[in-house]
Amino acid sequence: MTAEQTIVTPLDPAGDDPFGWLEEVEGVDALAWVRARNDEAHASVGSDPVFAKIEAQILEVLDSDDRVPEVSRLGEHLYNFWRDADHERGIWRRTTPESYRTDDPEWEILLDLDALAAEEGESWVWHGASVLRPEPGEPWRKVLVDLSPGGSDADVTREFDLVEKAFVSPADGGFTRAVEQGGAKGALSWCGPDAVYVFTDFGPGSLTPSGYPRIVKLWRRGTPFEDATVVYEGTAEDMYISARRIHTPGFERDLVSRSIAFYKSETYVATDPGTPEQTLTKLDIPDSAEAGFHREWLLVELRDEWTVGERTYAAGSLLATDADRFLAGARDLTVLFEPTPKTSLAGATWTRNHLVLNVFEDVKNRLHVLTPPASASGEWVRSEFPETDPVAAVGTRAVDAVESDEVWVVTSGYLTPTTYGLTTIGAETVEPLKSAPAWFDTDGLRAEQRFATSADGTRIPYFIVGSEAALDGSGGPAPTLLYGYGGFEVPMTPGYSAGVGRAWLNEGGVYAVANIRGGGEYGPAWHQAALKENRHRAYEDFAAVARHLAETGVTNASHLGIQGGSNGGLLTGNMLTLYPELFGAVVIQVPLLDMKRYSHLLAGASWMAEYGDPDVPEEWEYIRTFSPYHLLDGSKTYPPVLLTTSTKDDRVHPGHARKMAALLAATGKDVTYYENIEGGHGGAANNAQSAHLSAFAWTFLRERLGLG
Repeated sequence: MTAEQTIVTPLDPAGDDPFGWLEEVEGVDALAWVRARNDEAHASVGSDPVFAKIEAQILEVLDSDDRVPEVSRLGEHLYNFWRDADHERGIWRRTTPESYRTDDPEWEILLDLDALAAEEGESWVWHGASVLRPEPGEPWRKVLVDLSPGGSDADVTREFDLVEKAFVSPADGGFTRAVEQGGAKGALSWCGPDAVYVFTDFGPGSLTPSGYPRIVKLWRRGTPFEDATVVYEGTAEDMYISARRIHTPGFERDLVSRSIAFYKSETYVATDPGTPEQTLTKLDIPDSAEAGFHREWLLVELRDEWTVGERTYAAGSLLATDADRFLAGARDLTVLFEPTPKTSLAGATWTRNHLVLNVFEDVKNRLHVLTPPASASGEWVRSEFPETDPVAAVGTRAVDAVESDEVWVVTSGYLTPTTYGLTTIGAETVEPLKSAPAWFDTDGLRAEQRFATSADGTRIPYFIVGSEAALDGSGGPAPTLLYGYGGFEVPMTPGYSAGVGRAWLNEGGVYAVANIRGGGEYGPAWHQAALKENRHRAYEDFAAVARHLAETGVTNASHLGIQGGSNGGLLTGNMLTLYPELFGAVVIQVPLLDMKRYSHLLAGASWMAEYGDPDVPEEWEYIRTFSPYHLLDGSKTYPPVLLTTSTKDDRVHPGHARKMAALLAATGKDVTYYENIEGGHGGAANNAQSAHLSAFAWTFLRERLGLG
């Protein structure tokens, strides 16, 4: 923008975008603008003495050796990825189950990312590892390690040898993906000890409009990458194509997944993949359903109603059937779970012989065990899972779903530190293995669930944490932070946060989390109620919770702040532009904000099932009602805003946050902007960056809402 230009708001989406140049992620002018804004943020919010204190408090937690090391069991070892003050990028390490039970486990380092980054001159960020199950009697050895340059979604894959504790070079036949290109969206997945499925950027025309792989190939060890055989090729309009093998001995299956849109996909069972005899059999289930195989069983989780013969199965149900019989044409389906107005399926975890159901009941976890029959005609048997904390969020993972009935159990509550436990199906208790320390004082604090009423009469649950006086309204309006997301069927559940406790609760603040529509708290229907033309319901729900906090005396508008990231950034952006009178401060992180352009920026096209297509005039008519970049009116009064993003975010384009900050500044509003140069969609690439970013939010909120 030049000095002669005048910004007229609301912006005309059909006109020239005065800040379109900020979409050039690595542009010289754009980065100069970013650095200038970062300097301003450090000179204002960052110069507050409390900033350094909060940053140090949070970094102490993130780097602490007292954190619970979450592990996965592979053979005789437990594996963990760990960052601390001495390992900024992190280490991949392992120990034995016996050593893990001690207060000071002995860890064997397998891969040091800091050393690798120094050696190669690249800011590697860990994206995970996929380990191939060996043949009986053979050691666990073959690994595909994913590393991201700077934290972007685009990454590289390298084969790693667990015995030699070293990468396998391409010269020695090691599998490697996209090193020369600096990374690509996609992956390698094992198809046997000497073959992988590869779905990545194969060159022009090989990616979908969302920037994801459109083609999957089978690549055999010892052959050139260019000679990999096409297994499946999607259309130019698809979202993502991938493939994987289920390696359970005796129940091996090769599956190809075609994601057509975010909630629409097809699954194919492949035989003789990558050969002239290859066949693909489409799984005959609704495109909106999710399928999962375990041994002889096929599970189908429904997002929409499904009529099979004369029976209709409810949306949100979980069905089971014998996989081979289903593929042969039989349709004898067993209902394992059916939702009620208060319950939904939060997850399902297979062990070797059992299925653990995790059910939400008014957003509180309840666990049950189902045991399949010995034959397809038998009955599933229900039994009880060992009792867990009734007010904390509870998650389960199988220790080894191929060979064991053991289950990891992780619990975490707003005032209860995370506990890592182990149980075996049939046991009466969960053995606590590790528990995180209490990082903040909970004396006088309580957490509870409340309900607000939205504009259309729907009851909206929310969690609230604070002092007794603040929660009963007797302490006067307290500085309060309300957090939300409300999209993509993602539920907001309780969880222990040392940052919230140290920087906010222990200073007298109140923290609340809204379970608005668009999320997954009550299953698919709760999510679908706020899609596309009904997006306004999510914002009405959030506004209802904000009003309820004021009406019950917890806070008032000048002391109420809000925070959200990604889709939650779109939420808080809309609360800023649609309900500015309700809030005293707004934190918007890695957001979508320009909903006219979102589908043309990075992965944005993949989200049109959630928001709609802005290039279709009829759909733009409702999308424009929740496009904050086009709703901002310079003549109106808005609360102070903090906008943050990452240059390396290749999922949600940093241009959204940049342009909104520039528009707010150009219209004379109170806006603070900070952009981390690394970090990807998570905003930070290491603990120090995470602590620095968090300190901006907490310091900004304290200043604007009068905390302390």
